[in-house]
Amino acid sequence: MDNSSGVGVLDKAVLVLSALEAGPATLAQLVSATSLSRPTAHRLAVALEHHRLVDRDLQGRFVLGARLGELAAAAGEDRLLAAAGTVLAQARDTSGESVQLYRRQGEARVCVAAVERPGVGLRDSVPVGASLTMLAGSAAQVLLAWEDPERLHRGLASASFTATTLAGVRRRGWAQSVGEREEGVGSVSAPVRGPSGRVVAAVSISGPLQRLGRQPGRLHAETVVAAGERLTEALASGGS
Repeated sequence: MDNSSGVGVLDKAVLVLSALEAGPATLAQLVSATSLSRPTAHRLAVALEHHRLVDRDLQGRFVLGARLGELAAAAGEDRLLAAAGTVLAQARDTSGESVQLYRRQGEARVCVAAVERPGVGLRDSVPVGASLTMLAGSAAQVLLAWEDPERLHRGLASASFTATTLAGVRRRGWAQSVGEREEGVGSVSAPVRGPSGRVVAAVSISGPLQRLGRQPGRLHAETVVAAGERLTEALASGGS
């Protein structure tokens, strides 16, 4: 069967990506798997690396890049956002605090859905579309904690949290922060996973430390984990 699209360079780039689907590969292994010439395989792999469709592991081998995961997450975003309104509202009603949903975009995290704390009083408002740092906050911890070792190491370089913090996040299944992103504000976050099991978003409950205290996870970890699990189930029901 002819799988050619008629656009030669695109077909060859897909060959490289398909070869990496099996796992990390040296240049020699790429050449063997794709039957491309060594210069062509190298040129395409480096070009795909520039666009973050390909990356390198700690041994310098080519691997599939983070951009593919971001595109896959975006493909499922309609399902995620369709479920988010109800799930975030339930978490808000249970916790009495504001709730947000974040997705990573490059070196930032973007709020893609949010519901505000009802009534009057202090609240933590994060508007939909707001771009926040990946260097602080419980949502940043969640979005980084399950990354591959090399990207995790890079993300920790200037972060307010440490590798030990992220090990605790992976062990518990949720993260908390106290005045990390903004003075006087705390938050608790949990992962949302796509059909493949990869973390594609973080759901967060946030509010003033006056109410959340110095250990906000004691109050809201159970609620935010349940919200993350419901969103994960929503993505799984629409995935393959």
